[in-house]
Amino acid sequence: MKTASRCLVLCLVCIISFCFTKTAPAGEYTIQGQTMGTFYTVKLVSAKKQSIALWQKKIDTRLAQINAGLSMYDPDSDLSRFNRTGADQPFRMSRDFARIMDTAAAVFTLTNGAWDGTVKPLVDLWGFGTRNPADAPPDPAAVTQALSLTGFQYLVRENNHLTKTKPGITLDLGSIAKGYGVDAIARVLTLSGMDNFLVEIGGELYGSGVNRHKKPWSVGITNPLKTGSDVQFSKVITLENQAIATSGDYRNFFEFRGRVYSHIIDPKTGFPVDNQVVSTSVIAGTCTFADALATALMVMDPAEGLALVNRLEDVECLIIQKKPAGFAESVSQGFPTFVQP
Repeated sequence: MKTASRCLVLCLVCIISFCFTKTAPAGEYTIQGQTMGTFYTVKLVSAKKQSIALWQKKIDTRLAQINAGLSMYDPDSDLSRFNRTGADQPFRMSRDFARIMDTAAAVFTLTNGAWDGTVKPLVDLWGFGTRNPADAPPDPAAVTQALSLTGFQYLVRENNHLTKTKPGITLDLGSIAKGYGVDAIARVLTLSGMDNFLVEIGGELYGSGVNRHKKPWSVGITNPLKTGSDVQFSKVITLENQAIATSGDYRNFFEFRGRVYSHIIDPKTGFPVDNQVVSTSVIAGTCTFADALATALMVMDPAEGLALVNRLEDVECLIIQKKPAGFAESVSQGFPTFVQP
């Protein structure tokens, strides 16, 4: 699964907005910056004059709060302090920590553990986390040992406290944090009276209201393996008070003896997945949920993942697999209604 800031940048299929322009007409404002090891862009559409400096301060302040709580790299963050907590010691969660854990627990249950925020020992072992990159698979015994230090089911929540019921369990929320950041900024804008905006952090987006043309926001999903000047769009999606998140496996991997090992780790086996899924995109009401579910769909059997999404209300997905003849797309029942012709 996705972990740490490096993976946040490298693992995801790029989703970009078609509505970003170098020169903005009256009533259209762009705020940009850096967070979570990547970049963010916020587009505002308003008939009233807006202060870019004021919005920049509000957005950066909120994102700093989130990083202070959820960063794996800040030793004083709530997440880091929780990871240092021993078993059977209740840890009082901050508001951000509690909110993101609500969605994390829901997706873990929905996907039967395909999303699991405790797989950091495995991700590190395979060289996709905070340790040095690997050039060969680890010993199977080491995988078994790392697996013994994982398991989201060993986290128990009581009100605002989180307790480990097994020693050695640690959390890495990198596969859900960007989505949470998008939702948090959307909340800041909504509470400040903004109705029309697009928030994007490292390719995860939420669109509210309409763009400067008074139409729903349009965003593009790139074709797998197409980057830089060769970017091509697989789909153009319409967002109206909804989020979209994408996960992919083709930018962070290593090859050993003719076999490719992806950074997407199956939490149940401890080994990289081998289901030919190269990209998943999820449309949902919140970006937090879409971000986590997109990661889970990378792990799940494509048919099972599609069946799950078809059972969920107001959730749609696109799953792209690499086949011998090329890429094959599978979409949920309602996904085509979001695709622009």
